[in-house]
Amino acid sequence: MSRGGYKATTDVRPVDPRAIAPTNCTGTGAQSAVTTKAARKLAYYSPSMRRFAIPAVALAVAAALLALLAFGVAHQGTSSSIDASVASGQFPMAPAAGTKLPLLGAAGTESLANLRGKIVVLNVFASWCQPCVAEAPILEQEERQLVKNNATVLGVTYLDNSSDSEQFVQQHGITYPVIRDVSGNFVKSFGTDGVPETFVINRQGRIVALRRYQLAGNWLQQTVSRILTQST
Repeated sequence: MSRGGYKATTDVRPVDPRAIAPTNCTGTGAQSAVTTKAARKLAYYSPSMRRFAIPAVALAVAAALLALLAFGVAHQGTSSSIDASVASGQFPMAPAAGTKLPLLGAAGTESLANLRGKIVVLNVFASWCQPCVAEAPILEQEERQLVKNNATVLGVTYLDNSSDSEQFVQQHGITYPVIRDVSGNFVKSFGTDGVPETFVINRQGRIVALRRYQLAGNWLQQTVSRILTQST
């Protein structure tokens, strides 16, 4: 991953960027400074005070680690629950369907609720993501078939600014609608923490297939064809 995380073509279950977050501004540098300061203070304590101070520091560190673990598990819960449900054939409703997000390069908004009744290929991407560049032709080719069958690809920007996203769309000849997830809350509801990711949503608004890494080969075409056959 890079820049908050694009996903390599071989990553079936990519590494969570939070797992390496401690190496950044909240990581080893800040921790070592705090540890050094605490050590200096302990140097002035009497032996009896140290017996109380050292366990207190250990408890504080343990509490912090538990808090980080709880945060990670809670955030990954959405991702794992959606994946597990789809894998077991218990297709969940697409989350945040009523959320209206601004269209990229156009006036107005779009939402999954507004697209109910259509098959939707929801693709989360970013202009700085190289795997997203590689899969762009696959998505655009599929869009040309989808529009003939009351279906569409719907792009969603991830940690990107409007001008770069618009340039990406123009450079790769993208004709399907793209919405801007400015806050990031929409894609988080899908358990997304990197790009690219793709979710296939049926006409009833349920997620029936997904990939949390780069599209390749004919997976998308075969998946959509199967769903189209089932919905006719």
